[in-house]
Amino acid sequence: MHDAGKVHLIGAGPGDPELMTCRAVRMLQEADVVVYDKLVSPEIVAMAPAGARMIPVGKSPKCHPVPQDEINDILLNEARKGHVVARLKGGDPMIFGRGSEEAAYLMAYGVVVDYAPGITAAQGASCATGVPLTHRGLATSVQYVTGHRQADKVLDLDWKRLADPDCTLVIYMGVANIGQIAMGLMTENLPGSTPVLAVGRATTPDERRLVSRLDRIAADVRAAALTAPTLFIIGKVVSLYAEQPVAELVEQVKAHG
Repeated sequence: MHDAGKVHLIGAGPGDPELMTCRAVRMLQEADVVVYDKLVSPEIVAMAPAGARMIPVGKSPKCHPVPQDEINDILLNEARKGHVVARLKGGDPMIFGRGSEEAAYLMAYGVVVDYAPGITAAQGASCATGVPLTHRGLATSVQYVTGHRQADKVLDLDWKRLADPDCTLVIYMGVANIGQIAMGLMTENLPGSTPVLAVGRATTPDERRLVSRLDRIAADVRAAALTAPTLFIIGKVVSLYAEQPVAELVEQVKAHG
């Protein structure tokens, strides 16, 4: 324990421990207390110091056993006890990770917060599959978008802005709403033939990939039984990936029970 507590807001990356930054590893190994999410891989959780107190606060779709307000209070109370707290989040805590919300809460009470950025899921999936997020002649920009709204509210995204054929669109947390997302994009004239790559649990031993088209992705995801966490890369860059037919992926699902 230390005289003055602090919180390290750490990005654990998409799953592969080798993708953590040196800064993230150092911060984790300094911790007296580790507060970690469900998306953090067991291999990374195991890197915590032997004597650290481990507090799981993971969420899954429609299941939030530890509400965000309670997570905020855990971080605050542990820091006030003089502990160095590692708040360990999958991906990058500042990209759809609520890291800024937790930091703002803590800093309002005078708690010192520092950061270790992590490789976000989009970058992990891109490098794991060889599909670039930008590529000369195919995509001049990339947009990261959440496919889920708080409290399961209806998605009210700016479909017209997102339906840019020269942009790569990356959808986080979109399994449940991928049909609605595809329809919204096609309504704004993004062609149904636009290729889509779905990557589940990118960079981990359980990684699964599926190549489809915008007008078939919802049906193909159901047929392949893809579940969260799955990331969707939508755009012409997906044409650079060697396609794995959905039928092959369905057979893999059957083989593994």
